[in-house]
Amino acid sequence: MERKDIKIVDIKKSFDGVEVLKDINLHIKAGEFFSILGPSGCGKTTLLRMIAGFITPDSGAIYLGDENIVELAPNQRNVNTIFQKYALFPHLSVYENIAFPLRLKKIAPEIIDKEVRKFVELVDLKEHIYKKPSQLSGGQQQRVSIARALINKPGVLLLDEPLSALDAKLRQNLLIELDNIHEEVGITFVFITHDQQEALSISDRIAVMNKGQILQVGTPAEVYEAPADTFVADFIGENNFFEGRVIEIFDEIYARISTSELGTLVCEMDKSVNVGDYIRVSIRPEKIRVSKQKPQNLSKKHNVLEVYVDELIYSGFQTKYFVWIDGKKELLFKAFRQHAVYFDEDDNDTIHWNENAYISWHADDSFLIEVINQ
Repeated sequence: MERKDIKIVDIKKSFDGVEVLKDINLHIKAGEFFSILGPSGCGKTTLLRMIAGFITPDSGAIYLGDENIVELAPNQRNVNTIFQKYALFPHLSVYENIAFPLRLKKIAPEIIDKEVRKFVELVDLKEHIYKKPSQLSGGQQQRVSIARALINKPGVLLLDEPLSALDAKLRQNLLIELDNIHEEVGITFVFITHDQQEALSISDRIAVMNKGQILQVGTPAEVYEAPADTFVADFIGENNFFEGRVIEIFDEIYARISTSELGTLVCEMDKSVNVGDYIRVSIRPEKIRVSKQKPQNLSKKHNVLEVYVDELIYSGFQTKYFVWIDGKKELLFKAFRQHAVYFDEDDNDTIHWNENAYISWHADDSFLIEVINQ
């Protein structure tokens, strides 16, 4: 299967006077597993359908390799699409569903048989090859769709939220299978999803979209650890935010911030700021240490706040704490404690609901999101 880059250049699209895509520029590398992530209505499916050829942009170009494919019909683009709904022929077996694209091309029967069996093996459906779709689980039906798309040997496989109809465990299993299939066939996968965990767990790179614009493109680690703005930071994973004015810069890369409600805090300056700037900072819940006793002997680069434990949720591998700062409901922070057993009454470090505790974090673990004009 041929590997091809996708280059999207200055794409715009409006429906009934409403602009749904605004100057989209994107370069998806050949062979990547690339995810487009965003909330419902952000334009990600419209963009995917443009690559497939089902929607024509108002302006701009879409290159598959070196060819601008905007004027090409969907069947001329060497691109296949997998949708949320499996769209299998209910009266045909797994074998015949997968063989269907090759039969349309009038390929010789012996070649069809060889190819179908190869792709049945690839998606691990050998034992189900003669079953009808109604005899398969949702995950198995989606694998039939994937095999049917891949047997056409497309340059690009487009996946439009293909796992959204599946339950959580099946979705996770099929994600792993998708990743394995991608490694096996090596072509470009473009995966549309609104699920942050799906995108983070499977992608080589992610484009985060909102309101018809691409806000950030990067590896999963880059968009999670270094979000471009408040929307990306808040949309991907969980977060805490606070704002304040820079009152000091020390050791070249650290800023001391005066906040109206949390006192003075310290963060790393991963973006350029000046004394006097009003900034927004984030701290991920998993970066925060929760303790019953006030931490001692910490450096000047640590932040410590006394809190009130309003709620805690135990989920096996971690406990999630919802804490108030200074007893105020509006100053809510979230913190995670890995493998936290909160029901041991004899443990001096056990933190219970409806009591005081401390949260702390190092300045390196917080992230300067943006400078706010004030």
